[in-house]
Parts: sequence; C-alpha cells; structure tokens
Amino acid sequence: MAADLTTRTLVSHAQLRRGRGRVLYWIVLSVVVAGFTLVFLGPLYWMVTGALKSGQEIAQTPPTLFPRDPQPGNYVDAWTNLDLAKLLFNTFYYATGAVLFQLVLDTAAAYALSKLRPVLGKLILGMMLATLMIPAMVLIVPQYVTVIDLPIVHVNLLDSPFAIWLPLVANAFNIFLLKRFFDSIPEDLMAAAVMDGASPLRTLWSIVLPMSRPILGVVAIFAVTAVWKDFLWPKLVMPSPETRTVSVGIYAFAGGTPMNVVIAASVIAAIPTVVLFLIFQRNIMSGLTTGGLKG
Repeated sequence: MAADLTTRTLVSHAQLRRGRGRVLYWIVLSVVVAGFTLVFLGPLYWMVTGALKSGQEIAQTPPTLFPRDPQPGNYVDAWTNLDLAKLLFNTFYYATGAVLFQLVLDTAAAYALSKLRPVLGKLILGMMLATLMIPAMVLIVPQYVTVIDLPIVHVNLLDSPFAIWLPLVANAFNIFLLKRFFDSIPEDLMAAAVMDGASPLRTLWSIVLPMSRPILGVVAIFAVTAVWKDFLWPKLVMPSPETRTVSVGIYAFAGGTPMNVVIAASVIAAIPTVVLFLIFQRNIMSGLTTGGLKG
C-alpha cells in the first residue's frame, strides 16, 4: 500500500478516490481504449465481412456494416482460383530460410560484439545501427543491381530464394536486439565456462543459446512477418509465377478477379501471421523486455 502511495502518476490517488475524479478517469479510459480498439480492429472487421459480401454489395456507397447475404463460397473461390496453396507454400519456404539464416548469422554477430569484444567492435556496431537511418526505398536499386549480378561470382539470383534470404541476413535491428540480451547474461557464467575449458563456440552453444530462447523466438517471429508482409522486393526478384509470394500473387491476380474474392484471399493470407502472434505474444513481450533488465 505504501509503495502504491509513493508512485507518482498523472492522476493522484487522492483524486481517484473522489467520486467525480473516479468517474472521469473511467470515462476517459473507456473512450481511449474503445477508440484504439476500433482503429486497430476496424480494418480487420471490414476485411473479414467484406469477403462474405457480393460484388455489388462491397462496391456500394455507403458500405453495409453486415453482409446482407453472406457468401462463404468466396473463400473457396479465392483458394482455388488464386492457387493460394502454392503461394502460401512459397512464402512459408522463404520465411523458414530467412529464420534459419538470421538465427545463425545474426546470433553469431551479436555474440561476437557482446562477449568476444573484437577490435573496433563499438565502431562496427555504430555503423550497423547507422544503416537503420537509411530509408529502405533508397536501398532497392543497389540491392537489385547486386542480385542480378552477384559480385565476384557473377551469378543472377532472380527467382532464387537467396534473393530474399541474403538481404535479410544483415539485420542491424536484430543484431542490436540480440546483443542487448547477451549483455544481460552475467559475466560470471562466461568466466566459469572459460575456467572449465569451454571454447567460445561451446560457450555459445551450451550456455548462451539455452538462456536466449525468448529473444531468439522474437527474432524468428520478426523474420517470418518481414517475409510474409513484404511486397515490393519479392515482386522485383521473383518475377516468375511459380516463385511468387502470397502478397505478390494476390496482387497479380487482382486485375481479373472480383474484389470480394481478392479480399477473401487477403483474409486467408493474414491468418497465419495473426495466429502466430496470438500464440507467441507472451514470448514476444518477454523477449523484448528481458534484455533491458539487469539484476
């Protein structure tokens, strides 16, 4: 009770205990929560219900709040006409490769910067973080030029999964996130491993990685969502219909497909990422906050 009274908040405890202050507080809180809920869930609701409407109903103005004649067959048409099974498999394949590459290479880079402390390590980290200030659109042209003629080996990576995997490997944000988590691992454990004769690689495998499961899960989820929602880059480097991702495939078929079927395809494409977040939301929050806590 004493700790609660000493906590400084925007509204004091004395004001909250008064009748008018308590009513005003709950009114403002309810309005804010309801407003944010509508902002975030409104588009999802429109997308799910729009997929159940007919073509005429979805195009009318003003739009209807509920479908007059629900047509669940739109989802079946979207699955068959747009070949969503193939598109989802391609996207899942690219996302899996991106997760493996980032977990291996970004973890190694973060471990080296955090525990091995190489010469000019801080400078290297600062230069990597500086790349976060560069707009992604600026990098599209040099990345595309690199992909169509990979330096030294001179290989064209168009329609190759490496065209998606390689640009995602050097992720400065994930490296920084992993490094901050590794910094929170006590040095006593690292010193004990060295005294037992463990090499840096054995220390990483036996001590650091088992303790880093929350943050590794966060990096994996970030990698999956980055591939799943990306549109411009896969459209450039995956021109063949056989190698398209789900977002590019839906866009390619949108021209000659009814709008309600396209919306139904968008709903199906969004389901995996929504389910992934709902399952691992606790791991995401714990992984993002644990690295910033010490003691």
